Amino acid sequence: MWRVVRRCLRHDRPGPYQIQAAINAVHSDAPTAGDTDWGQALQLYDQLLAVAPSPVVALNRAVALAEVAGPAAALAVVDRLDLDGYHVFHAIRADLLRRLGRDEEARRAYDAAIARTDNAAERAFLRRRATVG
Repeated sequence: MWRVVRRCLRHDRPGPYQIQAAINAVHSDAPTAGDTDWGQALQLYDQLLAVAPSPVVALNRAVALAEVAGPAAALAVVDRLDLDGYHVFHAIRADLLRRLGRDEEARRAYDAAIARTDNAAERAFLRRRATVG
């Protein structure tokens, strides 16, 4: 996968799809989430945010930021986003709050995520996460 991504990036004018492919390659290269090169992922998200700014890209960037700079730095970014109707926003926010030991706020954020998804598997996953403290 990296061979194709590198060829696209060599044009020195990568678009959002090439950057997204590079982000995917960073994740694909890692056998586990813990092995992900989060610094590289964060740099790629910075590029993606520059060429295709959106609240969802900023939210995804915050996930990488949490791994590089910690959950408090990421939560500061997440709390500035206007994505109240998006269940993933609340799920990410809940995870960051949980990692910071703010369990009651995390439970409320998990409840908000659960209320905003129609997917039964996602609801079950979020309910399990909400009970892990």
